[in-house]
Order: sequence, then C-alpha cells, then structure tokens
Amino acid sequence: MEQIKHLQLEIENALGELKISNNPKSLYEPITYFLSIGGKRIRPILVLLAARMFNNKRENVLNQALAVELFHNFTLVHDDIMDRAPLRRGITTVHEKWNESQAILSGDVLLIVAYQYLMRTHTVYFGDLMKVFNQMAIEVCEGQQLDMDFEQRDDVSIPEYIEMIRLKTSVLLGCALEIGAIVSDASVEDKKHIYDFGVNIGLAFQIQDDILDVYADASKFGKQVGGDIIANKKTYLYLTARQQANNAQEAIFEAQMNNNNHAEKVNIIRDLYDELAVRQKAELAMQEFYDKAMEHLAAISVNHNDKQLLIGLSDYLMQREI
Repeated sequence: MEQIKHLQLEIENALGELKISNNPKSLYEPITYFLSIGGKRIRPILVLLAARMFNNKRENVLNQALAVELFHNFTLVHDDIMDRAPLRRGITTVHEKWNESQAILSGDVLLIVAYQYLMRTHTVYFGDLMKVFNQMAIEVCEGQQLDMDFEQRDDVSIPEYIEMIRLKTSVLLGCALEIGAIVSDASVEDKKHIYDFGVNIGLAFQIQDDILDVYADASKFGKQVGGDIIANKKTYLYLTARQQANNAQEAIFEAQMNNNNHAEKVNIIRDLYDELAVRQKAELAMQEFYDKAMEHLAAISVNHNDKQLLIGLSDYLMQREI
C-alpha cells in the first residue's frame, strides 16, 4: 500500500498544479474548491497501474489519469445537485456553497477540461481514447438515470439493479484501466480483459458498499449506517429481501417505508435481513464478481508479478471493515 499511497500523492500534486483559468472567479473557484476536498483517487490510480502493468512509464499517462479523475468529479458535482446533498466527504457541496446554476456550469467546465487532458497524448491513440471515454460517459449518465427511475418503481429486479450499478459505477473503473492499456499498446484481448476486470471489481465493490451500509461499524464507516434503509433505496440487500419475504415479512417492510423513527426503522429492517439471510447472499454475489474479475486479470498476457499491485489494490478495496 505504500506504492499506492505514493501514487495518490502524485495525483494530488498534479491536481494542485492544474492550469485552470481563474477568470471569472465565480466559475473556476468552485472547481478548485471541489478538487481540494480529497478522495481516494482510485480511478486515476487504476490508469497508472494498468500502464505500469503493461510496462509503460507513468509520466506518459498522467494526463489521462487526470482526465479520468476530472470526469469523476464532474459526475459528483452534478450528482450532488440531483440528490440535493448538503455534504460531500463532510464538506459543503458546491451547489450549497454557491448555487445550483454555478455548480452546473462549473461541473460542465470540469467535463470539458477532462477531455483536454485525455487528448494530451500521441495522436495515434486519439481515436481509441475518444471511443472508450465517450462510451463510458454515456453509460454513466444512463446509470444515473436508471437510479433515479428506480426511485419511482416497486418492481425493480436484481438483474436490473446489477445493470444500473454496472453503468453508474463500474464502467468508469473499467474505462480507467482500459485507457492505461490503450496508451501502453496492449493487445485487443488484453484491453478487453483489463476492462472486464475493472467492471467486475466495481460490481463487487458496490455490493460490498450495500452490505456496509447496513452492517458497518459506525465509527469506521465514514457515513451514516443504515442510510440506504432510511432512504428506502433499492439496494442488493433490499431487493433480495423483498424477493424472498413471506406475507408477514412483506407487511413489515411496507409498514416501515414511512417510519420517521430512523433508528427503529434501521433496526427492524436489519432484523428482517438477518431472518432472510440476505447478508450472506449479498456476500456470495460480491465474491462471485470478485472471482470473475480475478479470472480476467489472470487471462492478461503479462507476468503474474506485474499484476501484484492491481491485486493488492483490489484486496484493499474489498477488505473495508464491517
């Protein structure tokens, strides 16, 4: 993890040195503010790790790594607006600190700057980079729309949920890795495998997040435990439980939908989850996606030792404390 921390620092330093205009201040100040609130920087690190695995030099792909992180932050600024979120990582969100119009426009600039950094590479890579980046950007928007649509539906299936999180979350991880492979002249087969590795790790990570929301140690989780239950979010655990509940259990679920006593609601729903063993089922699904990811990583035609950093990062992400 020391090497991962070194890469995080490299990304942070590069973000701090971005050549972004400061005029008009009202447009660019929110961007500087938002980029300064930190984060794990996992997505740009994946670009660097993929390039390293295929024996490229990190300095040749730093711009593309920054492009991925800038795009990710663009989505966060806009997601916060749509979710009416007051905080991001414990810090006031852009639309709350300024206003929604400024947040929208600043987010738009972040997206455009992301493309500028993406294209700071040899022209031979332009076509492939634009193709995978544009496809990812469209799919992320599709995933966000599905997530919002699901709020209005009572018939969401587990396969639909998996597809939503694939689009909203996982394709960006796959794209980050594929970008590192593209600018490192990886084979067609290896680019496909590294992309599929990222997508499956992303799915495993999101299901783990669903589990943590219910069962995490509040002192270590970093956000409110039971937040998904309080918000009636259709997570993997919720959908599995509703699919398997008997009539009596179904009646309890329905009765809790509008319970404003949040602590009571979380405890009651968690007890139902325990009765239905949905945590174990979610953990099984999470492991299946992780195993698929490792199968794709194993199929990549580079030395196993060159894959160790990606394996280590994956294990680190999957070992958050419950």
